Amino acid sequence: MPDHATSTDPAVQAQLDRLWALSPGADILGLDRITRLLARLGDPHRALPPVFHVAGTNGKGSTCAYLRAALEAAGYRVHAYTSPHLVRFNERIRLAGRLIDDAALAALLAEVLDRADGLGASFFEVTTAAAFLAFARTPADACIIEVGLGGRLDATNVVTPVVCGIAALGIDHQAFLGDTAEAIAAEKAGIAKPGVPLVTMGYGGTVTDTIARVARHAGAVVLARGEAWRCGGRGVIGGTPMRPLFDYNDAHGSLTLREPAMGGRHQVDNLALAVAMLRAQSLMPIAEDAIVQAAGEAHWPARMQRLSDTGPLVRRLPPSRRRSGVWLDGAHNEQAAAAISDSWTNGLATALVIGMLANKDADVVIRELTDTSGPCEVVAVPVPGHACHSPRHLAALARRHGAISAHTAADVEEAFDMIARQGGGDSVLVAGSLYLAGRVLEANDELPD
Repeated sequence: MPDHATSTDPAVQAQLDRLWALSPGADILGLDRITRLLARLGDPHRALPPVFHVAGTNGKGSTCAYLRAALEAAGYRVHAYTSPHLVRFNERIRLAGRLIDDAALAALLAEVLDRADGLGASFFEVTTAAAFLAFARTPADACIIEVGLGGRLDATNVVTPVVCGIAALGIDHQAFLGDTAEAIAAEKAGIAKPGVPLVTMGYGGTVTDTIARVARHAGAVVLARGEAWRCGGRGVIGGTPMRPLFDYNDAHGSLTLREPAMGGRHQVDNLALAVAMLRAQSLMPIAEDAIVQAAGEAHWPARMQRLSDTGPLVRRLPPSRRRSGVWLDGAHNEQAAAAISDSWTNGLATALVIGMLANKDADVVIRELTDTSGPCEVVAVPVPGHACHSPRHLAALARRHGAISAHTAADVEEAFDMIARQGGGDSVLVAGSLYLAGRVLEANDELPD
């Protein structure tokens, strides 16, 4: 899908316009173009600080956030490369703990685009090269890199990491990765490198077998949940509110982890994966208290994020409609939507604002999101600037899956106004697309930092 990146900085926008003209959003996987582009730039990917490489269908961004929080709590300076951005392109590149500034970003994009002539490099490949160039030139102690799409043929898969991780797996991007769980697992496991630990969740069955086969062929050792490491509930810790405790165990011993500050039960799994990755490598020593601290300090926008009550978008709602919070999640596939539904157990009436890209399975996502413990009303909206499911289609699906009402709106502001007029209810959830999530954060004056 095309990435309609924009910037309020004229110098950055000029380079984004060049990038769009050079590569109009075509998703063509492969390592040839990125390898040749990096060679023209002096192979900056060979001069990075120790790399933590993370793949997965869902949860890889959150896992990266926990890795960064723990490493920074231990006193390390950390680069991070993630995608997509939500509001500002700068969010993709974090240099030694801070988002890249506009001046540096504009210069980097210009340099890479000047060298990319004739290669047919994609939007993501140019962005990846720019990030690696920035990382190689800026001192730091560690580098966290999130896979963009798949793993084996993703542009980030030219690095030599100290540890690799695979987060939760599901069916997504079938046109590029295959339409079976095993095919997708094989693509994700393609980040495995000789002698580098490959830390995974516990998937079971043929998916686990597939990952083991790919890793064995690459010469990597798999450290899977349930075998090499474990994490399970233990109880609660007092306080306001009370926070559950979790026991983590691996070959290095045991840790007691607190429930993450990020919302959703699935975040415990992402935290545990990050812990396993940190403890699987030996190049970056990290104290246990820094790992424990990461649970409360990690933040990843638009992942079960409670929006500020003081923002202009939320203020469109009466207090009764935000009694239990206005929540935002970019969930756009079945597994991510199911994770939200599993965490949404308050039994209260929910208003769901949803918009989805045209290449996503809207039926299964809406089925999961309307399957809450209380009545659900739906307002469907378009995703600005992107090919998307029509709001009428989404509303029809919501009615089919039991929503007590389903309407359409031209944008999120109108959707919130409709919810305000309808009255009743207790909480609001916006979901279905990270691009829509970015629009919501912008409308509520909550720019990621």
